[in-house]
Amino acid sequence: MRVALICKDKPGHLQIRLDNRSDHLAHIQTSGVVEMAGPFLDAEGQMCGSLLILDVESVDEGRAWAAADPYAKAGLFESVSVQEWKKVVG
Repeated sequence: MRVALICKDKPGHLQIRLDNRSDHLAHIQTSGVVEMAGPFLDAEGQMCGSLLILDVESVDEGRAWAAADPYAKAGLFESVSVQEWKKVVG
């Protein structure tokens, strides 16, 4: 199943994102479940959140992946939503 992770950064936490970016990208690569991913951008073009599509066995597996993300462990996110998602186009 696919799940969408929608993560919004805490205001003023760009440096936390930058400091943990390489570990976050390594988590994406080594987990083998991320189909697509990328940051949300604010009005100034700065990263301010994340959208990821995971291919996992369950929503709970998606939640576990999100909890293990170095960004989450660093306290970057104000909110994280994990929801089953159905691919229709693309």
